[in-house]
Amino acid sequence: MPKTVFPPSINSRPVYGELEARPGSGHLMIADAEGAEAILDLAKTVDKDFWAKAHIIYIPKKTGTKYSSQLEQLGAGQFYAGPSYEAAQSRIRRALHNCHMGTQVYLTGTESLMGQAMYEATTAGVPHTAIQTEHRGSTARRMQCVHCKGITEDVTTDPFECSHCGLSLFVRDHYSRRIAAFQGVRVDAEDPGNIPEKVELFK
Repeated sequence: MPKTVFPPSINSRPVYGELEARPGSGHLMIADAEGAEAILDLAKTVDKDFWAKAHIIYIPKKTGTKYSSQLEQLGAGQFYAGPSYEAAQSRIRRALHNCHMGTQVYLTGTESLMGQAMYEATTAGVPHTAIQTEHRGSTARRMQCVHCKGITEDVTTDPFECSHCGLSLFVRDHYSRRIAAFQGVRVDAEDPGNIPEKVELFK
């Protein structure tokens, strides 16, 4: 699956690049689902010495076992596959805490994964210049309801129902890096009950 190309948007919307191997004291790779493909593509450009200093944290999501064995066969110094971001979070935090100066961080997969891992990395003191991102796979969004502050994962339609308060929300491009989520606003705030038909915008 190729890198996703997003249409032009507002300044707060994240922009993603393409992973490339960089010299570093270590290489921490955090990925989910089709993000594995970006790591496998990068693997074609590096040697065994690179992988000896690498740590891969992978969350397969709906891809199941499709990529896990291929990633494990790369021979990274450390490899972990977990069922969810929440399950992997403590490992991610520990890996970032243990990073040496010069460690390169590679984030790839869904926006939800990259946003949350980016927050953890910058909170741990990793400079932005040492972090790369590449979007692969689903464009479903992690959304925060601005009314109840609840988070709804994997939003694919506009409008959508908040999974916490049940309001119908408009999907906006406004993005909060602090919570790694786009912002959703009540779609019928001025005309209660007037809710447009859902349109699938994301896959």
